[in-house]
Amino acid sequence: MKYFKLVLSFILTIGIFFVLNTKLGAIPPVGKFLNPYSGVWQNETDESISGDVLIPGLKDKVTVHYDAQLIPHVFAQNDSDLYKAQGYLTAKHRLWQLEFQTHAASGRLSELIGEGALDYDRTERRRGMGYGADQAMAYMKKNDTETLGLIQDYADGVNAYIDQLNEEDYPVEYKLLDYQPEVWTPKKTALLLMYMTKMLAGGDEDLENTNALRLFGKDNFELLFPEFFDITDPVISKDTDWSFIDVPQTPLPASMAVLDTIRETISQPNPDNGSNNWAISASKSATGNPILANDPHLGLNLPAIWFVMQLSTPDHNAFGATIPGALSVISGFNQHIAWGETNATRDVIDWYKVEFNKERTKYKYDGAWKDVTIRVEDIKIKGKESYKDTVLYTHHGPVVYDKNFKSDSELTGYAMKWIGHEGGNNQKTFMELNKSKNYNDYTEALQYWNAPAQNIVFASTEGDIALWIQGKFPNKWEGQGKFLMDGSNPENDWQSYIPQAFNAHSKNPERGFVSSANQHPVDESYPYYVYNDGYETYRNRVINDFFNSRDKVSVQDFKDLHNNNYNLKASELVPYMLQHMDATKLTEEEQAIYKEIKDWKFNNDINEVGPSIWRQWYGKLYNMVWDEFDVEDTALDAPYTYQTIHLLKNNGDHKFMDILETPETETAKDLFLLAFKKAATRLLEIKKEQGDYTWVKYKSTYAGHLLRALPAFSRFNIPIGGDRNIVNATSENHGPSWRMIVEMTSPPTAIGIYPGGQSGNPGSKYYDNFIDDWAAGKYHNLNFLQNSNATDAIIGTQTLTPSTND
Repeated sequence: MKYFKLVLSFILTIGIFFVLNTKLGAIPPVGKFLNPYSGVWQNETDESISGDVLIPGLKDKVTVHYDAQLIPHVFAQNDSDLYKAQGYLTAKHRLWQLEFQTHAASGRLSELIGEGALDYDRTERRRGMGYGADQAMAYMKKNDTETLGLIQDYADGVNAYIDQLNEEDYPVEYKLLDYQPEVWTPKKTALLLMYMTKMLAGGDEDLENTNALRLFGKDNFELLFPEFFDITDPVISKDTDWSFIDVPQTPLPASMAVLDTIRETISQPNPDNGSNNWAISASKSATGNPILANDPHLGLNLPAIWFVMQLSTPDHNAFGATIPGALSVISGFNQHIAWGETNATRDVIDWYKVEFNKERTKYKYDGAWKDVTIRVEDIKIKGKESYKDTVLYTHHGPVVYDKNFKSDSELTGYAMKWIGHEGGNNQKTFMELNKSKNYNDYTEALQYWNAPAQNIVFASTEGDIALWIQGKFPNKWEGQGKFLMDGSNPENDWQSYIPQAFNAHSKNPERGFVSSANQHPVDESYPYYVYNDGYETYRNRVINDFFNSRDKVSVQDFKDLHNNNYNLKASELVPYMLQHMDATKLTEEEQAIYKEIKDWKFNNDINEVGPSIWRQWYGKLYNMVWDEFDVEDTALDAPYTYQTIHLLKNNGDHKFMDILETPETETAKDLFLLAFKKAATRLLEIKKEQGDYTWVKYKSTYAGHLLRALPAFSRFNIPIGGDRNIVNATSENHGPSWRMIVEMTSPPTAIGIYPGGQSGNPGSKYYDNFIDDWAAGKYHNLNFLQNSNATDAIIGTQTLTPSTND
């Protein structure tokens, strides 16, 4: 039925074609797509979960049990076979997603969908995504050939599956876009990890900050973008003793920001990319066992971001969420420990203005001319000639902006220094976590992790809990990297890195829990410079208040907290606005809306109207306050929510409250009324269009197929509450992408759920079968097998067998 819907919508989209099997622009050959023997119809098949499969290169048999959730429980005799099997099974269930993500990471979408993706591809090439993957490969070739060999095993497993396919077996997306799978290589795994680095550590506001400093001055900038908010509830407790740190911060040089006018900047990752995690000690647990939880907040996509597996050898046995393209379990547990991640947002991208000589072959540095390195990016375009983009590299990194890209300056450019280009061995961290047995093993595993910086939570069956903020962090001088810097001055370079042992961390704190929700990692007492204006300020306080208010906490409490819809942000502004707004100036219809939000208890539940009123009211208000940031041909980011609300309540007469286009001088009190009236107008329109503006209709959460033009392969109008800045951080197309709770019994007992399904095939019943339970706040038991013997939870067994040709 899904394919019938797809074909119908496809035919309606493409209109009339005169010649079948001939591409018309970016449209695939329709005859091939509808061919009953090799086209889309061949994809509406059942999953294969039994029998024997020959796999080249295996050293021994691998047993794969499938449970009712289509989770593969993999039992191999060695690591090489384990990761070969992981690659094979991931490709079997998620091949198109696996490959498409690396096409996106490497700037190769134009090959698939045509010239419309050229700007995206150029941006990713100039961002240095391929360069960063090359650096990671070079590091492993030099320093860790063992890990690289296992990554090759994973690649061999993927290729073993691809080699078994005939054209009719290709996933439907290949048929729709009319291309075929290509050989998987270890570099593709490096690209996948770069893709995650970009999503979680690829954002910055340095150039936008530079414009703001130039336009509004130092005092206003510091008011709008403080380094610490007036309320700080950091990841690592305020009472932490940092006296063990004996490496000083880099001293402040006599350096000045470069106050250029920057017209345009490259695309940024979704600012809502983040997560929650926490763990409680045995003494705080209702059962006497530590309990750990994780829920990464990412885009709600189909196929889903995560693929759940159990990966076992005689030496280790791990279970949890994997990322197609990467080895091992990323967020999960084994027989001894559990772990999970949230994004530890840090400023690890800096920008440098560089000056070129007339031929653009050298750039000025430390009073001399230094050679540039040239990287020619050959971008293939479907149906057209390739586009060649010459990217200049300095010792800082790639010159992203120059006369050929988003700038018209002939002899200057802006070079990017990014931790993502540093190389390293991130993959090894997760492989070692999968094997870890205690706290010491966990900390040993973390040392390999460079980026993206993560708050990695830990709990063990021995009773320990911990959280490390792990990444490779430059030891910056105070204020370094806030603004565009002079690339010719060596004092502006990253001088050194914070020693890994001095990364902020906590083990078995007296309060009985550790937690993180993308808030500020530390308070002002931490002896190194930490800056990022985008730190979360609401979810973390709700989570910490939840644990601080309870002596004992259960798994059910964890479930309730994951699904908590309390809107702390609204609770801190709505009462103030209601108190200070002149409600006598409202019409009868507006008065009804006023009463609705006055009666709201600040829970973003699906049948409430308060969240919809709040979203409209605050959205209109925010735009009114920051109209000064709407400057033509100037890249600017307005202040974040927390500081905006702080100013509305404490600086209501500030000049920024005045609306530029009106002759009157407005204050915050005036804006409350004006914004409310505009919000009411829009809400009445929505009511007329949809019947009501309950939160479930207003938000209309959906999980969209990675090709956005395929509504038949997406899920719409998912009934779930929450929103950004809420513990249940589900907005329109973003939210908890994997919820996991692990109690540290021996062996651990776990539950989990994610918004999707194990299969990447839209014709499979396992494609999106978890979504309804996920939206309802339900969990599935994770069947953690202790050996290769099948239990009652198993519905099919497949054996991967060495090929006789090996």
